[in-house]
Amino acid sequence: MTSSANETSNAILLDRIEKVRSKRGYLLPHHGLLALTAPALLDGYDACYSALTLGQRDLCEFDKEFIWLGILAVKEEHLATQHVDKFRTAGGTDSHIIAALRIAALCRGVNSFEFGGTHWKSRVSELDAKTLYLSAISDAVRFAEVEEALLQLACAAIQTSRRGWSALEWHIEESYRLNVPETYLAEALTYAMFTGSIPNFIEGCEVWRAMIQSRRVPASTPFQQWADLDQGGP
Repeated sequence: MTSSANETSNAILLDRIEKVRSKRGYLLPHHGLLALTAPALLDGYDACYSALTLGQRDLCEFDKEFIWLGILAVKEEHLATQHVDKFRTAGGTDSHIIAALRIAALCRGVNSFEFGGTHWKSRVSELDAKTLYLSAISDAVRFAEVEEALLQLACAAIQTSRRGWSALEWHIEESYRLNVPETYLAEALTYAMFTGSIPNFIEGCEVWRAMIQSRRVPASTPFQQWADLDQGGP
Protein backbone atom coordinates (compact mmCIF):
# COMPACT_ATOMS: atom_id res chain seq x y z
CA MET A 1 0.00 0.00 0.00
CA THR A 2 1.06 3.58 -0.59
CA SER A 3 2.44 5.24 2.51
CA SER A 4 1.35 8.68 3.68
CA ALA A 5 4.87 9.92 2.93
CA ASN A 6 4.56 8.75 -0.66
CA GLU A 7 1.13 10.33 -0.92
CA THR A 8 2.61 13.62 0.24
CA SER A 9 5.49 13.28 -2.21
CA ASN A 10 3.08 12.53 -5.03
CA ALA A 11 0.98 15.56 -4.13
CA ILE A 12 4.04 17.79 -4.11
CA LEU A 13 5.21 16.35 -7.42
CA LEU A 14 1.83 16.91 -9.06
CA ASP A 15 1.72 20.45 -7.73
CA ARG A 16 5.15 21.23 -9.21
CA ILE A 17 4.16 19.78 -12.56
CA GLU A 18 0.83 21.61 -12.65
CA LYS A 19 2.54 24.92 -11.93
CA VAL A 20 4.69 24.41 -15.03
CA ARG A 21 1.67 23.34 -17.10
CA SER A 22 -0.42 26.32 -16.02
CA LYS A 23 2.42 28.73 -16.76
CA ARG A 24 3.35 27.40 -20.19
CA GLY A 25 0.19 25.65 -21.32
CA TYR A 26 2.02 22.38 -22.02
CA LEU A 27 4.46 19.86 -20.56
CA LEU A 28 7.57 18.25 -21.99
CA PRO A 29 9.15 15.01 -20.67
CA HIS A 30 11.94 16.74 -18.75
CA HIS A 31 9.53 18.85 -16.71
CA GLY A 32 8.18 15.85 -14.84
CA LEU A 33 11.58 14.26 -14.43
CA LEU A 34 13.10 17.41 -12.96
CA ALA A 35 10.07 17.92 -10.73
CA LEU A 36 10.57 14.40 -9.41
CA THR A 37 14.35 14.38 -9.04
CA ALA A 38 15.71 17.93 -9.02
CA PRO A 39 13.11 20.56 -8.10
CA ALA A 40 15.74 23.26 -7.50
CA LEU A 41 17.09 22.63 -11.00
CA LEU A 42 13.55 22.79 -12.39
CA ASP A 43 13.07 26.17 -10.71
CA GLY A 44 16.34 27.49 -12.14
CA TYR A 45 15.58 26.11 -15.58
CA ASP A 46 12.10 27.60 -15.55
CA ALA A 47 13.41 30.99 -14.46
CA CYS A 48 15.98 30.96 -17.26
CA TYR A 49 13.49 29.88 -19.92
CA SER A 50 10.92 32.40 -18.72
CA ALA A 51 13.42 35.25 -18.88
CA LEU A 52 14.59 34.04 -22.28
CA THR A 53 11.35 33.70 -24.15
CA LEU A 54 8.19 34.20 -22.08
CA GLY A 55 8.92 37.75 -21.01
CA GLN A 56 9.04 40.80 -23.25
CA ARG A 57 12.42 42.32 -24.05
CA ASP A 58 13.10 44.39 -27.17
CA LEU A 59 11.74 42.25 -30.00
CA CYS A 60 8.02 42.01 -30.65
CA GLU A 61 6.34 38.60 -30.47
CA PHE A 62 6.16 38.27 -34.26
CA ASP A 63 9.89 38.83 -34.70
CA LYS A 64 10.81 36.67 -31.73
CA GLU A 65 8.74 33.70 -32.87
CA PHE A 66 9.95 34.00 -36.47
CA ILE A 67 13.51 33.69 -35.20
CA TRP A 68 12.51 30.70 -33.09
CA LEU A 69 11.03 28.95 -36.14
CA GLY A 70 14.24 29.39 -38.12
CA ILE A 71 16.31 27.88 -35.31
CA LEU A 72 13.94 24.96 -34.84
CA ALA A 73 13.92 24.27 -38.57
CA VAL A 74 17.70 24.24 -38.97
CA LYS A 75 18.10 22.02 -35.89
CA GLU A 76 15.18 19.80 -36.94
CA GLU A 77 13.70 20.15 -33.46
CA HIS A 78 10.10 18.95 -33.36
CA LEU A 79 9.64 19.06 -29.58
CA ALA A 80 9.04 22.82 -29.62
CA THR A 81 6.40 22.83 -32.35
CA GLN A 82 4.22 24.98 -30.06
CA HIS A 83 6.22 27.92 -31.43
CA VAL A 84 4.31 27.53 -34.71
CA ASP A 85 1.08 28.23 -32.82
CA LYS A 86 2.69 31.10 -30.90
CA PHE A 87 3.85 32.60 -34.20
CA ARG A 88 0.34 32.39 -35.66
CA THR A 89 -1.04 34.10 -32.56
CA ALA A 90 1.51 36.88 -33.10
CA GLY A 91 0.24 37.41 -36.65
CA GLY A 92 2.39 34.96 -38.60
CA THR A 93 0.99 33.40 -41.78
CA ASP A 94 1.66 30.23 -43.73
CA SER A 95 3.84 32.28 -46.07
CA HIS A 96 5.98 33.46 -43.18
CA ILE A 97 6.34 29.92 -41.83
CA ILE A 98 7.45 28.71 -45.25
CA ALA A 99 9.88 31.64 -45.39
CA ALA A 100 11.42 30.51 -42.09
CA LEU A 101 11.94 27.03 -43.56
CA ARG A 102 13.53 28.48 -46.68
CA ILE A 103 16.06 30.60 -44.82
CA ALA A 104 16.92 27.68 -42.54
CA ALA A 105 17.65 25.56 -45.61
CA LEU A 106 19.81 28.27 -47.17
CA CYS A 107 21.66 28.87 -43.91
CA ARG A 108 22.49 25.18 -43.82
CA GLY A 109 23.61 25.37 -47.45
CA VAL A 110 26.00 28.28 -46.94
CA ASN A 111 28.91 25.84 -47.11
CA SER A 112 28.26 25.40 -50.83
CA PHE A 113 28.56 29.14 -51.39
CA GLU A 114 31.75 29.22 -49.34
CA PHE A 115 33.09 26.26 -51.32
CA GLY A 116 32.47 28.07 -54.59
CA GLY A 117 34.07 31.24 -53.32
CA THR A 118 37.16 29.32 -52.20
CA HIS A 119 37.71 26.86 -55.03
CA TRP A 120 35.96 28.26 -58.12
CA LYS A 121 36.83 31.93 -57.79
CA SER A 122 39.74 31.63 -60.23
CA ARG A 123 37.37 30.30 -62.89
CA VAL A 124 34.32 32.44 -62.15
CA SER A 125 35.63 35.93 -61.49
CA GLU A 126 32.32 37.35 -60.24
CA LEU A 127 31.77 34.52 -57.77
CA ASP A 128 31.58 36.08 -54.30
CA ALA A 129 30.30 33.75 -51.58
CA LYS A 130 28.88 36.44 -49.33
CA THR A 131 27.03 38.25 -52.12
CA LEU A 132 25.56 35.07 -53.57
CA TYR A 133 24.47 33.77 -50.18
CA LEU A 134 22.84 36.99 -48.97
CA SER A 135 21.06 37.60 -52.27
CA ALA A 136 19.78 33.99 -52.32
CA ILE A 137 18.27 34.44 -48.86
CA SER A 138 16.64 37.74 -49.79
CA ASP A 139 15.20 36.24 -52.98
CA ALA A 140 13.91 33.17 -51.11
CA VAL A 141 11.67 35.18 -48.78
CA ARG A 142 10.61 38.00 -51.07
CA PHE A 143 7.18 36.39 -51.54
CA ALA A 144 6.52 36.67 -47.79
CA GLU A 145 7.73 40.26 -47.43
CA VAL A 146 9.96 39.59 -44.44
CA GLU A 147 11.61 42.79 -43.25
CA GLU A 148 15.32 42.89 -44.06
CA ALA A 149 16.29 43.63 -40.48
CA LEU A 150 14.33 40.63 -39.19
CA LEU A 151 15.84 38.47 -41.91
CA GLN A 152 19.36 39.32 -40.71
CA LEU A 153 18.47 38.72 -37.08
CA ALA A 154 16.91 35.35 -37.82
CA CYS A 155 19.85 34.22 -39.93
CA ALA A 156 22.33 35.38 -37.29
CA ALA A 157 20.55 33.23 -34.70
CA ILE A 158 20.32 30.29 -37.09
CA GLN A 159 24.00 30.43 -37.97
CA THR A 160 24.89 30.64 -34.28
CA SER A 161 22.83 27.50 -33.71
CA ARG A 162 24.70 25.60 -36.42
CA ARG A 163 28.17 27.09 -35.85
CA GLY A 164 28.23 28.90 -39.17
CA TRP A 165 30.73 31.49 -38.01
CA SER A 166 31.66 33.08 -41.34
CA ALA A 167 28.00 33.53 -42.24
CA LEU A 168 27.28 34.87 -38.75
CA GLU A 169 29.89 37.56 -39.37
CA TRP A 170 28.11 38.49 -42.62
CA HIS A 171 24.76 38.80 -40.87
CA ILE A 172 26.27 40.87 -38.08
CA GLU A 173 27.79 43.19 -40.69
CA GLU A 174 24.45 43.47 -42.49
CA SER A 175 22.68 44.20 -39.20
CA TYR A 176 25.00 47.14 -38.57
CA ARG A 177 24.59 48.32 -42.16
CA LEU A 178 20.83 48.37 -41.63
CA ASN A 179 21.22 50.17 -38.28
CA VAL A 180 19.54 47.34 -36.42
CA PRO A 181 19.73 48.11 -32.69
CA GLU A 182 22.48 46.08 -31.05
CA THR A 183 20.09 45.02 -28.31
CA TYR A 184 17.92 43.40 -30.99
CA LEU A 185 20.89 41.43 -32.28
CA ALA A 186 21.86 40.41 -28.75
CA GLU A 187 18.34 39.17 -28.06
CA ALA A 188 18.20 37.24 -31.34
CA LEU A 189 21.42 35.39 -30.50
CA THR A 190 20.10 34.37 -27.08
CA TYR A 191 17.37 32.31 -28.73
CA ALA A 192 20.11 29.94 -29.86
CA MET A 193 20.87 29.08 -26.23
CA PHE A 194 18.41 26.23 -25.79
CA THR A 195 17.88 24.50 -29.13
CA GLY A 196 21.21 25.61 -30.57
CA SER A 197 23.14 24.91 -27.31
CA ILE A 198 24.77 27.23 -24.83
CA PRO A 199 28.34 26.45 -26.07
CA ASN A 200 27.32 27.60 -29.56
CA PHE A 201 25.78 30.75 -28.08
CA ILE A 202 29.00 31.46 -26.19
CA GLU A 203 31.08 31.08 -29.34
CA GLY A 204 28.64 33.22 -31.30
CA CYS A 205 29.07 35.98 -28.72
CA GLU A 206 32.84 35.69 -29.14
CA VAL A 207 32.51 36.03 -32.94
CA TRP A 208 30.63 39.29 -32.44
CA ARG A 209 33.02 40.50 -29.74
CA ALA A 210 36.04 39.88 -31.98
CA MET A 211 34.40 41.85 -34.79
CA ILE A 212 33.90 44.80 -32.45
CA GLN A 213 37.46 44.57 -31.13
CA SER A 214 38.86 44.64 -34.65
CA ARG A 215 36.60 47.60 -35.50
CA ARG A 216 35.02 45.55 -38.25
CA VAL A 217 31.64 46.87 -37.13
CA PRO A 218 30.86 50.33 -35.66
CA ALA A 219 29.75 49.32 -32.19
CA SER A 220 28.14 51.72 -29.76
CA THR A 221 30.06 52.72 -26.64
CA PRO A 222 28.42 50.18 -24.29
CA PHE A 223 29.04 47.32 -26.71
CA GLN A 224 32.60 48.49 -27.35
CA GLN A 225 33.17 48.44 -23.60
CA TRP A 226 31.80 44.91 -23.43
CA ALA A 227 34.10 43.79 -26.25
CA ASP A 228 37.13 45.34 -24.59
CA LEU A 229 36.55 43.69 -21.23
CA ASP A 230 39.22 41.26 -20.06
CA GLN A 231 37.33 38.00 -20.33
CA GLY A 232 39.72 36.04 -18.12
CA GLY A 233 38.26 32.71 -19.20
CA PRO A 234 39.88 29.56 -20.57
